[in-house]
Amino acid sequence: MGTGNSLWLLTKKTLTGALIGVTISDRYVTASPVRGSSMHPTFTGSSTSFPGSLKGDVILVERFCLQKYKFSHGDVIIFRTPTNQKQLFVKRLIALPGDWIQVPESSEILQIPEGHCWVEGDNPASSLDSRSFGPIPLGLVQGRVTHVIWPPQRIGQVERKMPTGRISPY
Repeated sequence: MGTGNSLWLLTKKTLTGALIGVTISDRYVTASPVRGSSMHPTFTGSSTSFPGSLKGDVILVERFCLQKYKFSHGDVIIFRTPTNQKQLFVKRLIALPGDWIQVPESSEILQIPEGHCWVEGDNPASSLDSRSFGPIPLGLVQGRVTHVIWPPQRIGQVERKMPTGRISPY
């Protein structure tokens, strides 16, 4: 009888912990691995999609910014791609709604529509970003990257930086 009570107590505590963990991950913060090289040198991406692989950076993503879409130029964000919403991308936020931006390697100047933003990878040679699919809806943004939490030698805050000369004063 004592073993049954202990097992039931352990099960209740495990389920409670799991529910709290899911709630925190869904509403407040989550950890995510970085894949690919589009954000190099800011992040070191893993080339494998094997779950549990710790070869690349793991980032901390805060979700408080989603409540009122509080973002700043130069933030690094994580979002669902417009072409495949099961896939997550990590990119730098370049322009916000209403901004005028000069499209890289082009003379085109574009105004970012309301409810959208412009994102680019830090490594443009290997980045699929707004230069390919245009401004993305803010509704696809899943959070702001604040820290690298793995590997131990790279733990630290993610710097907000903005490429110069990208936003036009129109």
